[in-house]
Amino acid sequence: MASALVALTLGSSSDATAADRCDQLPSPSVILKRHEEPITLDTRSSYRTLTLIGPRNLPATRQVLGLTRGVATVRFESRITAYTDPGGRWECASPQLKVTYGFSPMTVYVAREFPPGSCAYKEIHEHELRHVRAYQAHLLRIEQELADTLKRRFVTDGPWRGPVGQARARIQQELEERWAPYIRRELNKVDAAQALIDTPEEYARVTASCGGEVKRLTR
Repeated sequence: MASALVALTLGSSSDATAADRCDQLPSPSVILKRHEEPITLDTRSSYRTLTLIGPRNLPATRQVLGLTRGVATVRFESRITAYTDPGGRWECASPQLKVTYGFSPMTVYVAREFPPGSCAYKEIHEHELRHVRAYQAHLLRIEQELADTLKRRFVTDGPWRGPVGQARARIQQELEERWAPYIRRELNKVDAAQALIDTPEEYARVTASCGGEVKRLTR
């Protein structure tokens, strides 16, 4: 989900030229911030329920013992400082954009058949924490590319110039229609890293761990 907050500050003055007033506006800027919130732990669902809501195309014999799910999210806050000419026909505007991106909520599930403190719970929980670390590493990996791409678009050499109100309308439309989908696509590329964790070998290792405890509890 994307949201945008846009504030517009306008001014005019007869004792300064329009060019001077435009040059006095702050430079356009883009700031990126990773979304951070506590990870939710859910131990209420059975392994059968997790298998139903887990990854698609699982082998029929595979059961989902634990699951980590993060929802790609991006939030925009935009402040536009602008100068409007005395005639009220055109403006020069400088956007300052703050982008918060990440996965929210992020939930780690461990099936309720595995009591907290048990060997099986520990093995499954540790496996899921590998997924959490993969989400976090992906955010770091894409940060510079996101920043560079957004700065190329929004951090221009000077203020934007055009008819009054045009800058705000353009930014709102672009954030909703172009940049929010772009950032979510980049976030969802984490699926490739997650797939490298859930190998058949890893599943077999966890299932056979703890002296067969996992197998006994899922019969």
